[in-house]
Amino acid sequence: MPAANDPIIRVENLTARYGARRIFDRISFEVLRGEVFVILGGSGSGKSTLLKHMIGLYQPAEGHVWIDGEDITRAEGDARRRLLRKIGVMYQSGALFGSMTLLENVRLPLEEFTDLPRPALDAVASSKLRLVQLEGFESFYPAELSGGMKKRAAIARAMALDPEILFLDEPSAGLDPVTSVELDETILALAGTLGVTFVVVTHELASIYKIADRVIMLDQRTRGIAASGPPEVLRDAARDEWVRRFFRREAEPKDAGGRQA
Repeated sequence: MPAANDPIIRVENLTARYGARRIFDRISFEVLRGEVFVILGGSGSGKSTLLKHMIGLYQPAEGHVWIDGEDITRAEGDARRRLLRKIGVMYQSGALFGSMTLLENVRLPLEEFTDLPRPALDAVASSKLRLVQLEGFESFYPAELSGGMKKRAAIARAMALDPEILFLDEPSAGLDPVTSVELDETILALAGTLGVTFVVVTHELASIYKIADRVIMLDQRTRGIAASGPPEVLRDAARDEWVRRFFRREAEPKDAGGRQA
C-alpha cells in the first residue's frame, strides 16, 4: 500500500506552448498523496494551462505527467480510461448541465463509467450531494442555486467515481467572502474524511492560507516556478522579494518619480 507521503503526481520537465509562445518551460514538481496542493501565480502565468496538462486535456510540447505511476500524457485506450477514473475535475464555471437536476448531473459520470442499476446510481449520487451539504436539493436545477451551491454540486459530480485526486479550477471565483470560506471548509472536510488529494488552482490568498499544505508559484517572468513550499513559509522567508510581496499583498516599491521600481 502506498505511504501517505508518497508522490501521487509527478510532473517532469513539462513545457507548454501556444504556437511559438511558451507558457512555461521544463517545470518539475511532485504532489504528495493526501495533501491539498495549490497552484498559484499572476494573471497569464499558466495556472489553468498547467491543470489542463495534468488532467490530460492538453498534450505537452515536452515532458511528462505521471498519475499514480502512469504517464497520462502517453496513455491510450483502456489505460487512459483507467487513469481518468482516478481523477475528478471541477471547472471554474462549475460546468453543470442546466437542463439536468443536481441528481442527474452527479449521476452522469456513473452512467458513463459503470453498469450500476438506476436505484444504485441514484443512491450514490445522493450520497455525494450529502457530502457537500446539498442533501434535499437533488431535484433542483442549477439555475435555482446560489453560486456557492453550484460549486459544491460540481465538486459532488467530480467525486462521483470516488477518485483519488480532485482538481479544482478557481473554486472561489465569483463567490462572496462568506461563501468562499464555506467552500474552503468543505474542501478541508473532504480532504480530512476521505483522504483525497486536492490540486487547486487559485489566486485567492485567504483560501490559500486556509487550505494549502503546499503551493507552487508560477512565474510569468521566467516561465518557471518562482517558489514552492507552505504558504506561510514563502510569505516570511522566500528568497525572491517578489514572492514575499505577493503573499503579503504588497505593491512593488516606487522610485522618486512615482514609477514602479
